[in-house]
Formats: sequence, structure tokens, C-alpha cells
Amino acid sequence: MSSSDKPELVERDVKDKVDDKEDNSGFIDKVKGFIHDIGEKIEETIGFGKPTADVAEIHLPCINLEKAEIVVDVLIKNPNPVPIPLVDIDYLIESDGRKLISGLIPDAGTIHAHGEETVKIPVTLIYDDIKSTYDDIKPGSIIPYRLKVDLIVDVPVFGRLTLPLEKTGEIPIPYKPDIDMEKIHFERFSWEETIAVLHLKLENKNDFDLGLNALDYEVWLSEVSIGSAALEKSAKIDKNGISCIEIPISFRPKDFGSALWDMIRGKGTGYSMKGHINVDTPFGAMKLPISKEGGTTRLKKNREDGGDDDDDEVC
Repeated sequence: MSSSDKPELVERDVKDKVDDKEDNSGFIDKVKGFIHDIGEKIEETIGFGKPTADVAEIHLPCINLEKAEIVVDVLIKNPNPVPIPLVDIDYLIESDGRKLISGLIPDAGTIHAHGEETVKIPVTLIYDDIKSTYDDIKPGSIIPYRLKVDLIVDVPVFGRLTLPLEKTGEIPIPYKPDIDMEKIHFERFSWEETIAVLHLKLENKNDFDLGLNALDYEVWLSEVSIGSAALEKSAKIDKNGISCIEIPISFRPKDFGSALWDMIRGKGTGYSMKGHINVDTPFGAMKLPISKEGGTTRLKKNREDGGDDDDDEVC
């Protein structure tokens, strides 16, 4: 064989290898296609499909000056003929891009075959943690939030899937109202029992309205409790507004001791009030504390026309 025939042998050998490689590649592609077709046929026959999820509702079962308890209801639907495990729940709550709280709930349960489940995600926001981290978040304000939830499920045929969810809203940072006693109107006065009406001023320092529906508190006069009182009718306190309410109260002046004589002599005596108010807000019901320390009260002098003024002046 001449030397000129050798290149033909080399070319033929390379061509054979290329043909073999193309045959192998085509064979693998055919196997992959066959497996994919089988998977689709199994999926169609057995009825496997991807689950769906949605945020059904967000509750605020408890909100006060210290914290807000949030419960997120997530509705998950499983179209598959077998139960699927909810492997993990990864959640994040942020405000203006800043993290407020995040967490992970492992082994969150199982979604029944051809069924749906409402999964509850409990989250607690501690206001002191938020205010200490972000100085611009003030008591009484309303802040926007974005909730992000990743549900990780394990589905036959598909494997592990992540179902991302998002929800936006607003949440308050409550501030306790200021309370002050403007005056006491005496309806009946006796040493054994005196009936009076307290004229109270409530100032709402929040950026949302308060629907006052219950109030209970106790009044001390010179460190002597003169009794407790309760609200008889509801009232509305506008956001950053002031409302005046009247509260009936009865007490026994003879129990006051020297404090009553100080009032009568015009010297004045200290008083304080402590209690709670129950209010309705756009975010749910709240129970907020109220208090007043260091007030002074004295009986007014007779009027110039000779009549008696039956009101007690409060400073």
C-alpha cells in the first residue's frame, strides 16, 4: 500500500468514531424521550399534579402595647391521589425592605390526598425589638409590611417543590392614651354615700381611630381608694384626637380622712387613676392601660351670686 493511502485510512477511522458518537447521542436522547413519555403517561394515568397554595387570611388575635400576635392562614390544595408531606415553612415579615422577623417551621404536616388543608403560621412581633432596631418606627404609628412564605412540599414524580407566597398589609405600633380628670360633678353629697360624675378627657396619640366600648379603673385620693368606675356608653376617639366622657361613681367621704378636709379648706389633695380601656380598631380589639399620677383636686369656692358650686376643680 502506498503512503498516499494512509490519510484515507485515518479519515475513515475518525469518521467511524464520529458516526458512533452521533449514534450514541441519538440513542441517549431517545431513552430520555422515552422516559419522559412514560412519566407523562404515568402522570396522566395516575393523576399527579402540582399542589397550589394561597394566603386565605391574616388574623391578629392579640395586640397590645408589648406585642402583636399574627396568625397566617395558608390554604394548600393537593390534587394527587397520595398524601404529600409539607417539609418546611420558611417565612419572613419585612417593612420597607427591613426585616422585622423570620423563621422556619420544620415538618409542618401532611396534605391529604385529593384534599385541602388550612395551615396556620403563628408569628409574634415584639415591639421593643422593632423599636430598638429601627429608631424611626415610633409608638402610635402604622407601618406597612410584606409577608413572604415559602412552602416546601415533596410530590411524587415532581420531587421537592417550593410554593412561594406574598401578602402585603399594615400593622399598628399602639400607644397608650392619655387620661385626665377635668372635673367632678356631685349629684348627691352625704357622709355615708356621695354620688358624682367624673368628667374625663382621653387623648388618642395613635394614627388610627379608637372605638371605646369598655373602661374600668380605680381612683385614689391622697393614696386612699375612693372606688372604681366603669363606662356606661361607648364613645369614639378620633386618631390623634381628644374625647370627653362622663363616668358615674359613688363613694363614702367619711373614709377619706384628712384628705377631705384638705379639699374643703382649699389646700388641694393629690389623686391618681389607673385602669384599662377596651377599644375596637381597624386592626382588631385591643386592651390598653390608662393611668394618671400626681393630679391635684380641691373644692371650688362659692360663686359670687351666693350660690354653691357643686363641682370639684381639678388641676
